[in-house]
Order: sequence, then structure tokens, then C-alpha cells
Amino acid sequence: MASSGDHDDIIKSISDAPPTHYMVKIESFSLLTKHSIERYETESFEAGGYKWKLVLYPNGNKSKNTKDHVSVYLALADSSSLSPGWEVHAVFRLYLLDQNKDNYLILQGNERRFHAVKREWGFDKFIPTGTFSDASNGYLMEDTCMFGADVFVSKERRSGRGECLSMIKDATSSKHVWKIENFSKLDKESYDSNAFFAGDRKWKVRFYPTGTKQGTGTHLSIYLTLVDPETISDGTKIFAEFTIRIFDQLQGRHIAGKVTKWFSRSSSEHGWVKYVSMVYFTQPNSGLLLKDVCLVEADVCVHGITSAI
Repeated sequence: MASSGDHDDIIKSISDAPPTHYMVKIESFSLLTKHSIERYETESFEAGGYKWKLVLYPNGNKSKNTKDHVSVYLALADSSSLSPGWEVHAVFRLYLLDQNKDNYLILQGNERRFHAVKREWGFDKFIPTGTFSDASNGYLMEDTCMFGADVFVSKERRSGRGECLSMIKDATSSKHVWKIENFSKLDKESYDSNAFFAGDRKWKVRFYPTGTKQGTGTHLSIYLTLVDPETISDGTKIFAEFTIRIFDQLQGRHIAGKVTKWFSRSSSEHGWVKYVSMVYFTQPNSGLLLKDVCLVEADVCVHGITSAI
């Protein structure tokens, strides 16, 4: 049975009409769990003069001790541009498509007050995971599902926006080795590797030989960067797992950093400000710099892409 955060009355209904404000289609839903994505936030959409987001917990909101359920919420996307003391009163409906019957399960609660302290409202127990995963119910078909939202403030405004999150099954990684020669003669702030492809996107490694930001003068800094991020459309996000390593050319004791990040037009670079200390890097027995040459490898695997629809 569906449950809201504060156990108020919930209106459950079925409708043939789709949501008017926002929809999110998630493909390869099971891979969210595989890649430890406990919480997914959609891009923002506008309704009633404010910007909102849908927030999904595929295996339940652990902070609410929710188990064996999918948790779904509506969140105010950006309160920083609003005046102090603001409040937004809204009634909202959250949707889940039944792909067998081509209609929507709708959950609606009481009017909610969104403000600086409480920016998110919704349903801790939107639907049991057993019910959701049973293909005979039509909610998760071929590992694909679709959620949606309508929000009613003082007036309704339709934006017609949406997005599709496509998780990639059996994603393969791409490796690129960059040979940096004459290291002692490097005199620019940063250097970029040649571009290489991973997940149908072009990437490069950016290397700061004397560090940057908090690592300046003490550490080497290194990043993975999207090539030509300005060509990425608004609403597109790329979920990538990547490893950057510098080879120990003497004993094979390579150093490496591994992380998963979302890349986008506005967040096109991720990495390490303090990747390795210059003291260790330049030690002859570290093997990281041999005959004034170092070898850097990037191993990139794209696991998912969110795009506007």
C-alpha cells in the first residue's frame, strides 16, 4: 500500500490521460541498482511559475527506513533565486504508466507547503517492488518504466518537457594511453591528450604538471574531460565510470584513481586536484617518471545517458 512521508490520506486513481508537466522514461531500470544509483533526480521542469524535479529511489528511501518499495518524490529544483521566507503551496500527482493497459496509476496527497527547510514531498512507499517488478502488472516491461508528474500551484502551466534515462547493458570500456615525454621541460599550466571515444562520446585527459587549485606546487592534478561540451544539448547527462592511472615503469606498481560521475554541458570535467604528490612522482624508485617520460592511461566506461524527449 502506498504511503506518504507523514501518513496523510492518499488518493489513488487510474487515468488514461498522461501527465501534462513532466515524464521520465527509464530504460534498463535494473542497472540503477547494479551501479549503486540509490537516488535519481530528473532535470528540472516548470509548473506554476516554479521549477521542480522528480526524485526516485529504485529500492526505497533508506533515510526513511523504506524497504521493498519504490520511493518517489516531487522536489523544488532551485530555491536560491527566491526571496528569503518564501513558501509554495502545491498539490501534485505522481504517475506510473501501466504498459499493459496503456493507462496510469496516479497517487495524490494533500496540499503541501514547500519552503527552505522542506523542499521535497512525496511517497516513501509509492509501490511495492514486487508489484512494480511483476511484468503482469505492466509497470516494468522489458526493464523499462515511465514515471510522471503534474503540479498545481496558483495556476497551471504546461511545459511539455521530458527526459529519457537509458542505462546501457553490457557497457564496454575504452582505454587510451598517453605518453608524456620531456616532462622536465613542460612549461604550460596544463596539457591535453589526444581525443578518444568511449560510449559514442569524445574524451580527453587533462594534466596539470605542477598542479592546480589546492594541489598547486605540491601535487600533480589530472582530470577526465568531455570534448566540446558546448555541443551537448541541455538536459543531456552522461553517467561514466572511469579510472586514470600512471604506470610504474619499473616494478608495475601503478597508481590509479577510480570514480563514477555524471558529466553534462555545465559539468564537463571530473578528476583529482591532488592525484599524486610531486615528491613521490619524481622519486627514481617510484617508476612513474622514467627517462623523463610518464605513461598515463584512461579507462572509461559509459553506463547511462539521460536525454531530453
